[in-house]
Amino acid sequence: MAHQAFIGTPPNCDEFMIRAKLSSVEVGEGRPAAIVYALNVSPSSFYRGSIAKDVRVAVEKSKRALEDGASIIDVGGVNTGPGSKPIPADEELNRLIPVIKALSRELDVPISVDTQRAAVAEAAIEAGAEIVNDISGLKSDERMAEVISGFGCSAILMATDGAPGDPCTIGEIKEALGDSLRICSEYGIPAERVVVDPAIGHWPGRIARLGKRAKEPYLDRGYDVATSVSLEILGKLRELESLGRPICVGISRKSFIGEVLNLPKPEDRLVGSLAATVVAVLNGASVVRTHDPKETLQAVRMAEAINEFRG
Repeated sequence: MAHQAFIGTPPNCDEFMIRAKLSSVEVGEGRPAAIVYALNVSPSSFYRGSIAKDVRVAVEKSKRALEDGASIIDVGGVNTGPGSKPIPADEELNRLIPVIKALSRELDVPISVDTQRAAVAEAAIEAGAEIVNDISGLKSDERMAEVISGFGCSAILMATDGAPGDPCTIGEIKEALGDSLRICSEYGIPAERVVVDPAIGHWPGRIARLGKRAKEPYLDRGYDVATSVSLEILGKLRELESLGRPICVGISRKSFIGEVLNLPKPEDRLVGSLAATVVAVLNGASVVRTHDPKETLQAVRMAEAINEFRG
């Protein structure tokens, strides 16, 4: 049975459209998809082109992203992809806080902090962040919901059961996100400040959950079972509308695109990323997190223009 995400009265949107506000950026039904620029300050990010080696480079990259159409800057200090290893909280803080302070001082744009740690989120908000992007869906740190509620900031919550991104079917994703939305309700986080993320990609938790099956061929398609999971999520994305929250997708240059197109290097995956992004938007995504805001914005706006005539 599908979860009923709303508790009480639905958000006060035009004719009860599914909308949310990520800081000052309104997203959801009837609004153009918002472009979120993924700024990495972790030196081990899977895509080297997204890494900012110091504060000056981070500001320059963010300025360019804004010129290219991004409306939110999402700053991450920890690599969470396949093969990644955890780092101490102090190291995460040392990477994030100087950058967030500089962005807050020099740019007029909502800043999102990509972290699972409540203490890091708290310090980032005090430094100028207004959105928390928690890939654990409020399940990694029991204080995270309290911090978000206390500061009154917005949240992007990813589908997680035991580890970030471990749900493998659209039903499991709905279940996991429904649990996260109930946590929001318990802590007084308004639904209209929350966006959900279905966890597209080869997340370590998902690969561990699939076990040996992850690398097995999927039928005769030329890609593996782990890749088929991401493709199925994209194909069935609209089923998540029953959660009553706008959907954010993070697709940019990910491994599943390389598997389908036989492109091992992330640098070669832009075209595949844009194709997958267009499908995601046509299937209901309202927020797109990307390394390539200019190209992504053009692809998304073209898809939206055509979509107006689908009847």
